[in-house]
Amino acid sequence: MPEQSVKKPLTWWVSAAICVLVVVALAGAAVVKFVQPGEYAEQAAASGMQPAHLTTLGVLLAACALVFAIPMTRVLGAVLITGYFGGAIATHLLADDPIGTFVVPVILPVLAWLSVYLVDARVRALLPVRL
Repeated sequence: MPEQSVKKPLTWWVSAAICVLVVVALAGAAVVKFVQPGEYAEQAAASGMQPAHLTTLGVLLAACALVFAIPMTRVLGAVLITGYFGGAIATHLLADDPIGTFVVPVILPVLAWLSVYLVDARVRALLPVRL
């Protein structure tokens, strides 16, 4: 019997697109922490970060991206991403950085959870949105 294609609802496709966006952003940020280009390394050093710290953060970020990219562990990935970026926000606050530096650490966890919320009935049951 030939395989029939299963039509996915729009929310599934939107969730998948958001998931890909989040994973690509996390992987890109992890690569920057591994490569440590000149200006980035200088700014990190000025805030007290050593190259080994950046490498450790890159490993953590890559692990978060990997766990989030796997559908069966996506909720755990969203939790890890939220924790990682909570630390990033705290670091920016302690450094008295301008408010513009908070955009990515706030947006990425929100997008990660939105991606999960759109396709996971358990998460929607925990956080019902009633308009």
